[in-house]
Parts: sequence; C-alpha cells; structure tokens
Amino acid sequence: MEASKKVSFIRNWISNYIDSMPSKAESLVIGISGGIDSSVSSTLSAMTGLRTIVLSMPIKQKSNQHDLSQKHLEWLKSNFKNVEGHTIKLDNLFDEFKSSLSNFDNEHGMANSRARLRMTTLYQVAAANNGIVVGTGNKVEDFGVGFYTKYGDGGVDISPIADCNKTEVWELGKELKILDEIIEAPPTDGLWDDGRTDEGQLGLSYRELEEAMINENSTNRDKYLKIRKINLHKMEPIPVCKIPN
Repeated sequence: MEASKKVSFIRNWISNYIDSMPSKAESLVIGISGGIDSSVSSTLSAMTGLRTIVLSMPIKQKSNQHDLSQKHLEWLKSNFKNVEGHTIKLDNLFDEFKSSLSNFDNEHGMANSRARLRMTTLYQVAAANNGIVVGTGNKVEDFGVGFYTKYGDGGVDISPIADCNKTEVWELGKELKILDEIIEAPPTDGLWDDGRTDEGQLGLSYRELEEAMINENSTNRDKYLKIRKINLHKMEPIPVCKIPN
C-alpha cells in the first residue's frame, strides 16, 4: 500500500476505534520525543480531528532531542487547531524516585524507569481528559526485537503504527511532511544521559534488523534472533498458572 493510502487508513482506523468504544473517549493523549515514530503517530492522531493532547516529557534529556520535540510540537499546533501541547518536566520527579530507591540502584532499571514515569504521566493526563493513550512503537521494535520498556512506552491503549516497519514509518514521515531534521535524526530511546542511539544499543541499524526479520538467510539473522530471544518475554502474553479442574 502506498504511503498516502496508509495515512488515510491509519487515520480512519483511529477514528473508527474511538467510535466503537462503549464509552467514547474525548481525546487522544500521546508523548513525543523528537523522533520519527512519535512525530508520525502524533500527526496521524491530529489528522483525526479529535482533541489531541501532545506531551513532551524531558528527563535529563539531551538538548538536541528536546529541541526536536519542541519544534515538532510547534509544527503540529501550527497545522492542526485540535492540538494542544504541554511540556512536563520530570527531572525532579525522577531524581526523587532515584534517591528513594538508592539501595536498589541499577542503571538499566533506572533507564527503564524514565519510560515508566512518562507512561504514568500520559495516563494521568488521559484520565483528566477522558482520553486514551496512543502508542508510538513500530513493528520492528514491538514485534521483532522487543526494543521497548515493559509497562513503559509499551503501556498504551492503541498502537497505530505497530504494523509498520521502520522504513515504512520514514516513508509516512515524508508523506506527512514531518520536519526533515526529525526524519534524518539517528533513532534513540531517550533513556540515557549520554544520548546513546538505538543502533548503538542493538548493534544493528533498523534497516539491517528489518531485513533480518524478513530474510531467514540474512547475514544478520543470528544477531536478530539473539536480541529477539532476550526480549521475547515482553512480546508474549504474561504466563498464567492454570489450575486443573
């Protein structure tokens, strides 16, 4: 399906989902990071015409990442009258959280806690505005290698672009006329003080991961499967102890 048709399909899918809810939501709530996934997802949300509440939630954020999120927020507000934006700084909250758990410090756990604090913030804003939380994950992250935080950015109500590979998201970004500097920015999860990229953490680019997902004979297939195996617990249903009759 060409990019323009995907845009219409996803926009309509979001609207139809809202219409199908027994108690219809009045707003869409979404977090933006300055990356392509959240920029595309927030734009598609805004295109529905529904009230769209966009949150930038910096936690020790690199200035270039925060600047991109602010630029996208201003771009959204200038193009869609139904968009309202808020910057909610979570630095102090994160510092207090980290201090309170100083006896249980773990670098990776604290990095994931940033995503979980953002998720909690999104749901509070959604609760205050009779809204639902819109996810920003793509297919490679959500169903390929599980590159997201469990109960963090993985905690959402709907996932509009989760059936789109990363290259498809870039194509959607171009179709939607997302800012070039966002399309060209190296993907990052925004969870680390040093601003490390997704490719740096995964050891493969999204194009390489995508190719390895599709092609069983890929030279990167083993690397892909190794990452997938480590994160498979996020993608599978929570194990439930079944009691025999």
